[in-house]
Amino acid sequence: MKVSPVTAAVTPTTPATSMRKVAIASCIGTTIEFYDFFIYGTAAALVFPKVFFPALGSTAGTFASFATFAVAFIARPVGAVLFGHYGDRIGRKKTLVSTLLLMGLCTVLIGMLPGAGTIGVAAPIILVLLRFGQGFAVGGEWAGATLLTAEYAPPGKRGLYAMFPQIGPAFAFILSSSTFLITGAVLGDANDAFLTWGWRIPFLFSIVLVAIGLYMRLAIEETPVFRANQAQRALDTSKPNALPFLDAWRFQAKEILLSAGSLALLFAFFYMGTAYLTSYGTKTLGFSRPFVLTVGIGAALIFGAAIIVSALYSDRLGRRRVIMVSSGLAVVWSLMLFPLLDTKSPVAFAIGVGITLAIFGIAYGPCGALLPEMFQTRFRYTGAGLGYNLAGVLGGAIPPLIAAPLSASFGSISIGVMLSGLAVLSLVCTKALVETKDQAM
Repeated sequence: MKVSPVTAAVTPTTPATSMRKVAIASCIGTTIEFYDFFIYGTAAALVFPKVFFPALGSTAGTFASFATFAVAFIARPVGAVLFGHYGDRIGRKKTLVSTLLLMGLCTVLIGMLPGAGTIGVAAPIILVLLRFGQGFAVGGEWAGATLLTAEYAPPGKRGLYAMFPQIGPAFAFILSSSTFLITGAVLGDANDAFLTWGWRIPFLFSIVLVAIGLYMRLAIEETPVFRANQAQRALDTSKPNALPFLDAWRFQAKEILLSAGSLALLFAFFYMGTAYLTSYGTKTLGFSRPFVLTVGIGAALIFGAAIIVSALYSDRLGRRRVIMVSSGLAVVWSLMLFPLLDTKSPVAFAIGVGITLAIFGIAYGPCGALLPEMFQTRFRYTGAGLGYNLAGVLGGAIPPLIAAPLSASFGSISIGVMLSGLAVLSLVCTKALVETKDQAM
């Protein structure tokens, strides 16, 4: 049978890059990107109120510190649009190299930034700008990393392979907590040296990780699915060359909005379970910084295991069903969490953080395959990135920012009510999604 030029051009070729190399590269890449993102959250809880907002006092300084933390989530959808445009136009690989370099630069500069005691009000202003840069980079990172594995993965195993970029945050949280724990232990947890320059070490260490990640990403090939779609676009002149963002919003706005609502709970549980509970454990419950960081490391192992198990089950049971299990558990657990924490028992605190992040992990495992499967190839990077990062604004920026004022006005149970409401929203939105596990890429 004669093969037409168009068909020959658009048929995906066998990739030169092995799935093992793609899986490792995507995992290392997201580990590095999220390490940079998480050390900021840890520092925002433990250090930044004193270094960058000393004149505001403890409560207001903590609020201002978490406000800068939230800035990154506002930047993420912007990054998703811009990097999504280039990811859908020039390729996943080149775009991911750019996000890695931008994130590394912003993180190292934060580690070099003088405090308010040295340069005054310029310090928090520059901090906000660099935090925006971090969020901008992460906005383009997640979709590209998951597309890399999902578009390489064979049918029926996308949940398995899309798991690898998803477990990056678990490794990243272990790394970030460990570097602060070790630095604090060496310098003395309450020592002025730690507040002056010791906290900067985890940020400066990022440059080593970026070099490793850059080497891995440059070693992989572009995905065969993208190459085939690029060839098809070059030959098919009958369709206008619209912007990926406009196409995504025109044809799949419903999927973007529903995926944002579906994953809002995921973000809320993760950033409440990490950054906010780190602050709550040290400042409100009075636990030592080493204890809280050690609990975080243990919880990262738990949610890493939950991500792996849920991703594997999503290939058998479907993405929607697994995420709905997470949302259903979260509705109930949210109302139990803060009464448990407020017993001020160290064991209760460890259980609270562990279960919160395990519930997050159950939802996070499948979404690495779910979002890429939902969108057409020509705007997949943009669509998946928008859905994911709009969820970040709703679930990752707002809850940690308003948690402290809510608790001060209505008691800690109000935080649980807020989280439970988000869980109901995620449950409803996930129910409205179409199952994608058998979707062709």
